[in-house]
Amino acid sequence: MQYSIGAQKRHFDLIPAPSTAEFSGAAMHLPYAGTIVERDVECDPGCLFGAQLADDIERVTGIRWDVAKGQCWRSFIRIEIDGSLGAQAYRLGIAQTGISVRGGDSEGIRNGAQALRQIIRQCGPVLPVVLIGNKPEYKVRSYYLDVTRGRVPTMAWLKHWVDELCLYQYNQLQLYIEHSFRFDGLSETWRGVDALRSQQIVELDSYCAERGIELVPSVSTFGHLYQELRTRGLRDMGEFPQDADRMFSFIERQLHHTLNVTDPKAFEFSTSLMDSYMGLFRSKQFNIGADETFDLGKGRSAGYAKEHGVAQMYADYVTRLCNHLAEQGRRPMLWADIAIKMPRMLPSLPKDAMLLNWLYSPEVGEEEVRLLADAGLRQYVCAAVWCWNSLLPRVDDAWNNITRLARVGIKYGAAGFMVTDWGDYGHVNDPRMAMIGLAYGAQAGWHPSVPVERDEMDRMISHVVFGDETGGFVTAVADASRCRAFGWDEAVQYVELDDGHGGLNREVFDIVRTNNSGHAGMTGDALSVFQARKLMLAGKSERLSNVDECQKRLKQAGMCCQSALAAARGDRSGFMRTLAIALEGQLLLNRFGAAMALKTGAVQGGIGTNECAELAGELERWGEAYADAWRSVSQQSELGRVLSVIWRCADLLREDDPSL
Repeated sequence: MQYSIGAQKRHFDLIPAPSTAEFSGAAMHLPYAGTIVERDVECDPGCLFGAQLADDIERVTGIRWDVAKGQCWRSFIRIEIDGSLGAQAYRLGIAQTGISVRGGDSEGIRNGAQALRQIIRQCGPVLPVVLIGNKPEYKVRSYYLDVTRGRVPTMAWLKHWVDELCLYQYNQLQLYIEHSFRFDGLSETWRGVDALRSQQIVELDSYCAERGIELVPSVSTFGHLYQELRTRGLRDMGEFPQDADRMFSFIERQLHHTLNVTDPKAFEFSTSLMDSYMGLFRSKQFNIGADETFDLGKGRSAGYAKEHGVAQMYADYVTRLCNHLAEQGRRPMLWADIAIKMPRMLPSLPKDAMLLNWLYSPEVGEEEVRLLADAGLRQYVCAAVWCWNSLLPRVDDAWNNITRLARVGIKYGAAGFMVTDWGDYGHVNDPRMAMIGLAYGAQAGWHPSVPVERDEMDRMISHVVFGDETGGFVTAVADASRCRAFGWDEAVQYVELDDGHGGLNREVFDIVRTNNSGHAGMTGDALSVFQARKLMLAGKSERLSNVDECQKRLKQAGMCCQSALAAARGDRSGFMRTLAIALEGQLLLNRFGAAMALKTGAVQGGIGTNECAELAGELERWGEAYADAWRSVSQQSELGRVLSVIWRCADLLREDDPSL
């Protein structure tokens, strides 16, 4: 969107982009001082939105404007309700004589103020004369953040992320909790992971509410109870208590974690989690999880499952949980994956439950969304920012998944749109790397039916989010993300093929074999850790044989990323550091995969002992830098487990004979 300052052409962008924009082509100058007045805006008693605008004006002018509320104050920036605009809609007018922010309701006020903030940040103190209107297609635009699989963020960072969600006009946040909250009486589950405290949740809930964001509680109550079901006190409630003493595994954490619902204590345990947690939140909604219940009916409940069927067991248990919430005046949410896999249970599910239909494929289609719509069930469609298990965000996958699913959801009347941000395998992905996916989701949640072209969206994000006037930053990150010859997930799998006692972990091997199905090198069985690792690397031989070309492309893309940030508007030093560590880490992982392929004989050639030792040292030095970056946004939590994978990779490089 372009305007003129004399003979100079300037432009600005908004995320989400507006429905309408009427330009005069002229510009106006903010006065050296002024007052921002909120007129009868009861939804913002502390004038937070006015204060946000004052902060941004001070950032670009150095002068602090005043903020007031009521009808008696003269204002240059006026914020007020206009019910004729409709729910969540806003009209933003910038004129020579002043600025007007009108919202159809409290959310409209918030949305309009955030749009003005984006313009001030890009253009201030000389702003375009323009009239902008906008209204979202999805009434609920949610962000789902994993704070349980390795990282527990600091409160400062969580509040920063809420501020980002507010700026890009999301209106819901869910934090994913398993064992990372200090539930009363369950210290055995959360000890040593820097778990969140109840006071922090209350504080965050208030912080979100002030910014127009609903903080929804989300707790695993059925599946994904890996840490809980490994404890002495709770293991007997699991399907496979005999596995509770197996060595910790990032991979097994994703697989073994399901309650034995035939145990009378199971329901009491699930409801105790919900009852103690829900009171900390304003929201009347509650997400019970209930996804990926892989073990259901396979262990202690196998006899009951044979008689009643796994689908009925699942439907009965989630119905009991949902009914319990309803009795407390709460509205239940649950993930939809199990119901979709066993659709005969759909008529048995509570009609008041909101199904969270997670579909992360970049080629996502309509079938699963249509299935729930045809069954008369309410749903959010849930995409992903595609950062998990990777140091660099997989930008292409995020774009395709988010934009396609948003369109499908609108087509079938989904009640909300969610983007999820997961941390599988220790949450190695720095949460700051999710900003591109967050911005994709912001645009898709407002206007899925009128999609922006990919190149244009990437330019807008580069400009608005990262301050890159050239518009090339996101494209460079996407280029870098394609240069992944050996990823973090593969490093974890490679390490965890060892069961911790020198024997082969058959479950991990089955996963590796499944992931490499179709690769010529991944054939046959393995009887030892060495054989399994060699087969794994042989399955990736094409990638690892061409690692030099991959490294060249990654370095070039990395230089483009860093060059764009170096010239960006504002202080980007924090993100520059994060990006540099991620780029270097991926270069090292690529080299590690290639080195081990040569060392095990999975790829023909040779590698010297000194070269391996040098790479091991580089990995160790990188690990320390990575740890410092982790601590800048996260508690210590499970950093030690992440580092243990890096140290083990270094040790493997130094081993004289990898077959031993």
